[in-house]
Amino acid sequence: MRRTQKDTEQSVRTITRRGLMLGGAMTAMVAALGVRMRYLQVDQADEFKLLAEENRINIRLIPPVRGVIYDRNGKILAQNEQNYRVSITREDAGDVDAVMRRLAALVPMTAEELDQTVSDLRKHSAFVPVVVKDRLSWDEFSKVAINAPALPGVAPEVGLSRLYPRDTDFAHVIGYVGPVSDKDLEGLEDPDPVLRLPKFQIGKIGVEKFMESDLRGEAGTKKIEVNHVGRVMRELERNEGQPGADILLTIDADLQNFAQARLGEESAAVVLMDVETGDLMCCASSPSFDPNLFVRGISYTDYAALTEHDHRPLANKAVSGAYPPGSTFKMVTALAALQAGSIQAGHRVRCPGYLEIGGRRFHCWSRGGHGTVSLTQSFEKSCDVFYYDVAQKVGIDKIAEMGKMLGLGIRHDLPMSAITEGNMPNKAWKQERHKQDWRIGDTINASIGQGYVLASPLQLAVMTARIASGKAVAPRLLRRVAGQEMPVAEAPPLEIAAEYLAAVRRGMHDVVNGDHGTAKGSRVVEPTMVFAGKSGTSQVRNITAAERARGVISNDQLPWNRRDHALFVGYAPYDNPRYAVAVVVEHGSGGSTAAAPIARDVILAALNKGLPPLEAYPKSQRGRIETMLKELPLRDPVTGAVPKAERA
Repeated sequence: MRRTQKDTEQSVRTITRRGLMLGGAMTAMVAALGVRMRYLQVDQADEFKLLAEENRINIRLIPPVRGVIYDRNGKILAQNEQNYRVSITREDAGDVDAVMRRLAALVPMTAEELDQTVSDLRKHSAFVPVVVKDRLSWDEFSKVAINAPALPGVAPEVGLSRLYPRDTDFAHVIGYVGPVSDKDLEGLEDPDPVLRLPKFQIGKIGVEKFMESDLRGEAGTKKIEVNHVGRVMRELERNEGQPGADILLTIDADLQNFAQARLGEESAAVVLMDVETGDLMCCASSPSFDPNLFVRGISYTDYAALTEHDHRPLANKAVSGAYPPGSTFKMVTALAALQAGSIQAGHRVRCPGYLEIGGRRFHCWSRGGHGTVSLTQSFEKSCDVFYYDVAQKVGIDKIAEMGKMLGLGIRHDLPMSAITEGNMPNKAWKQERHKQDWRIGDTINASIGQGYVLASPLQLAVMTARIASGKAVAPRLLRRVAGQEMPVAEAPPLEIAAEYLAAVRRGMHDVVNGDHGTAKGSRVVEPTMVFAGKSGTSQVRNITAAERARGVISNDQLPWNRRDHALFVGYAPYDNPRYAVAVVVEHGSGGSTAAAPIARDVILAALNKGLPPLEAYPKSQRGRIETMLKELPLRDPVTGAVPKAERA
C-alpha cells in the first residue's frame, strides 16, 4: 500500500530524534573517555611510567618485635638489638648464582653459608625473601646498598636480633631463640605464616619457648614496589603488626648473679624461693653457657665443648636434675610417722652404728653410732638408725603420701624446660615399674633419701618452704605478662599438725645452731637472720661388705664422678621464715662442707638485698668470707657489666 506524505514526514521526525539521542550518548562516552585518558596519561603519568617498566607490587610480612624479658625489678634479661642483614628473593633475582657471586665479592661468606642460602631458596616459594647473611658491619651493609642496581632481588635491611645481656646468668631459665625447624612445625594444624619466613627465630628452651605465643606478637605487612630487575623502588603501604608481650619474672637478677658466681665451677644448682608467695628468687645451675652463641649460630667446636663437658653445662640441674635427696629427706620420714601416730615427739632410738634386719646390717654414717637419740637429736646428728627404726613403724606408703604433700614426686608447673617429676616410690609403684614386691630393705633405704627416691633442687626448695610456712606454697616464675600482674594463689594450710611441724623445725634449727649440729660451721650469728636447715649426702656407688670391713674409701681418694653428692636445704629467719633454699653440689662429698656454706651465703644475700653482711657470720670466719666475696666475679648492679678479667 502506498504511503502518504503525512506518514513519510512522521518517519523522518522519528529517525532524527533517535539520531540525536545516539549522537548525544556517543558524545558523552567520548568525553568520559577523554577525561579518564587525561587522568591516566597526565595525572598518573609518573606511576604508570614505572609500571610500564615492568614494575610489580609485592606484599611481604613484617616480623613482629619480640617481647622483652625483665627480672622482678625491671632489669633487662632478654632484649632486641639492631641487626644489619641482606636478603634475596628468587623470583626477582633472575640468575641466582650470578647474583650470589657478585654479593659474595662484597660480603665475605663461607661455602657453608652459600650452600645454606641456595638450599633455603629452593625450599621456599620464589616470592619469599631469604636472609643471606645477618649481623653485617656498617661498611658491609653500605657496600650492598650502593651496589643494589647490580644485585637484582637483593635487599639490604635493618632488622632486630635477640640479645641476652646477662648471658650465662639466665641461660637455663630464659633459654634462647633459634630458627624454626621442621620439628617445630610438626603438630601445628595452622602455623602462623611468619613461622615460614626463612631464619625466623622462635624460643627453643626455657621461658623463650614456653611463653612463645606471648613473646612473638603478630606479624605486620608491607606493600612494596619492585622494578623489572627486582630492586625495591618504594614502599607503598605498611601495616604494623602487634609487638610481643613484655614479661617480668620473679627472679632477682643480682641475686641470680650472686648465686651463679658463688657456685663457681662446681657442677651444682641452687634454688631460693619466697615461702609465702612461692616466687623463685633465684634458680641457678652451674656451669652455664652463653645463649647468645645459639642465637648467632653456634660453631661445631663450641657446641662440642658444651656437650662433651663432664659437668653438663647445657643441663638445668635446678629443675631437671633428679638426685637421691639423702638426709634432707629425713623431715619427710619424721613428719609421716608423727602424722600417722606411729611415733610421738618424744620418741627415742638407740643407735649402735647399725640396725640389723633379717640378717642384714643397715649402717649409720657414724660407724661408732650415736647412742640414744631423740627426734631433735636425730636431725642435729643426722642419725640414720633413728629413721631406719621409724620407717619400719610407719611404712613406705605413708612416707610417700607425706612426700607428695610436701611437693616431692610432682612435676611443678613452670615455664622452663625438662622439669623432672623426680620419684616418690611406694609399693604400687615398684610393682608397676619393676614387677616386684616392695621389701623392707627398700623402706629402710627410702627413709634416708636413698634407694628409689629422687628429687630435684626445685622440689627440695618447695619441700623446705612448705615445712617452714606450714602452707602448700607452689613455686612461680612469672610476675607480670603484658602489663598484667599474675595472681598469687592463696596457699592452703598443710594437713599436718602444727606441733609436728614445730618439732621438725626445732631439729632443723639444731642442725645449724646446735653444739653437735652437722652444719654448725654454717651458722648465722645475726639474731634477725638465724638459719635452720638440714644437710644431706647421697651415695652414687654401692659400698660392699668387703670395703666396709677394710675401711670405706674416703671421697677425696675417689675419682670425681664416684664421689657422693652434697645437699643442703634450709630457711631463714628461723622465727619468721621468709626464704627457703636448696643446694645440690654434684660429687661434692659432704652436704655440710660443700653445700651448706653456699646455701647460707645465698639466703643471707637475699635477706640483705645485696652482698651477705659480714656481721652475720661468726667472727672467726669474717676474714675468709670477706676475701671470698671480694673475689667473686659479680656484675655491676647498675650496668650489669662483668669484671674485665671475666669478660676476657
